[in-house]
Amino acid sequence: MEGEAVANRLVRSLFATGGMTLISRITGFVRDILLARLLGTTALADAFFVAFRIPSFLRRVFGEGAFSQAFIPVFAAQLHKEGPLAEDEARAFVDHMAGSFALVLLGVTAVGVLAAPVVIWVLAPGFLADPAEYHLAVHLLRITFPYLFFISLVAMAAGILNTRGRFAAAAFTPVLLNLSLIVAAGVIAPHSKAPAVTVAWGVFMGGILQLMFQVPFLRHTGFLPRLRASFRHPEVRRVFRLMMPGIFGSSIAQINLVVDTMLASFLVTGSISWLYFANRLLEFPLGIFGVALGTVILPHLSAQHVRASADGFGQSLDWALRWVVIIATPAAAGLMVLSMPIIATLYRYGAFTAFDAAMTARALVAFAVGLPAFVLIKVLAPGYYARQDTRTPVKIGVIALVANMVFNVILIWPLAHAGLALATSLSGILNAALLYRGLRRTQVYQPGPGWRRLWLQVGGATLAMAALLWPAHRVSAGFFMASGGHRALTLAAWIAAGLGAYGTVMWLLGVRFKALRLRSIVTNEDV
Repeated sequence: MEGEAVANRLVRSLFATGGMTLISRITGFVRDILLARLLGTTALADAFFVAFRIPSFLRRVFGEGAFSQAFIPVFAAQLHKEGPLAEDEARAFVDHMAGSFALVLLGVTAVGVLAAPVVIWVLAPGFLADPAEYHLAVHLLRITFPYLFFISLVAMAAGILNTRGRFAAAAFTPVLLNLSLIVAAGVIAPHSKAPAVTVAWGVFMGGILQLMFQVPFLRHTGFLPRLRASFRHPEVRRVFRLMMPGIFGSSIAQINLVVDTMLASFLVTGSISWLYFANRLLEFPLGIFGVALGTVILPHLSAQHVRASADGFGQSLDWALRWVVIIATPAAAGLMVLSMPIIATLYRYGAFTAFDAAMTARALVAFAVGLPAFVLIKVLAPGYYARQDTRTPVKIGVIALVANMVFNVILIWPLAHAGLALATSLSGILNAALLYRGLRRTQVYQPGPGWRRLWLQVGGATLAMAALLWPAHRVSAGFFMASGGHRALTLAAWIAAGLGAYGTVMWLLGVRFKALRLRSIVTNEDV
């Protein structure tokens, strides 16, 4: 019964996080539709997306990536200490950690703003061929870079809330950035002489709003930090020590995207924007399910490790991996088959042409190849970080990064920007495979019973879904000319049909989603 209760609690947390992330992704699509209509895929758009991507990438490194993976296990260990002073010690650790981290972020932000010309020169060297585009990107980066400071502190607040079992508030926070950009791109920028600059200020304000939103929730948990910088605090030093290798290891996918941006800056105008919009669509299932699952599983695995529960640790990983297979496999197939209808429905307005839709669809198909692997990484990497092992993912990450560069060189010539997307997917598959092999070799994870049958069930249901949706993969001229509402209704009908087909075939093949509890995994009941 204890295993079932734990699994039910994890499922509730997963759906709470995923539900809030769904709201974030929906508002994110509205944001991207407005950006596509406002900026299209022009040089102006390329400059903005580069300036936005750099602090977003560093956010994944300093905030949601290396810092969270290092901070949550240490904070969980502090909370699970025995003794009457354990919570007071945990609160003191949070105070010192927040002050120290804020100082580091302040320094990084100052350097980033001052060195913006060098950053653009290094990360988007193709802009040097157009001085106006280069100087615009530098100006935009100086506006957007402070977003890193605010959002990284938001990530620490989210780590505190998640470890305390409060997932919904942290998952809702990105909605505020989207709303800020919606106002900037949809209300203010159309009347501005410099629309890209206006949208960049929307990024800046979004960071402030997200940080302010966290304050009452932190106060309610009793862990609102009082900034007390101390790099000598032993647990603070431990977090930074764990964080240093994790800066690279937890952010391989983002580094791959930066490499893609560098290479895409040498391709035809629009290539960076095509990759951006395709990646945003990939982020929808990845965020709703992959990020949500990784967010929920890390605090749980950290607690299992503190309690020295090897069986519980392995069973929790097995439970999460089954959900990855069940959700990510059909999601990847659906994105591939429906790539053109999705992009035509969401983005084919204003300055975003039919040609842009076709080019973005190519990138989306290539990115979707790696979707299951990207989600697997969100589950497998916490299997290391929960045990405070940040070195192994770094070694694996180096291998994946080198492989990505090799794939880029091989694929960019025949496939252009889509080759860069496919290279990212292939390196993600390699990354996930090596993480999985490492957990198996150390016997941290041993697959439970029923995996072969589950693969056959998911594979059969996914093929049935893809066959049903296949007639929709080509978009007619009439679909492009139809109103946005008609396109949306048609796409919704296809998606509903695909979900219905997948769920029905899974049921007929014997899968009972309600049965996917930890107890079921151990005893192979109904799976």
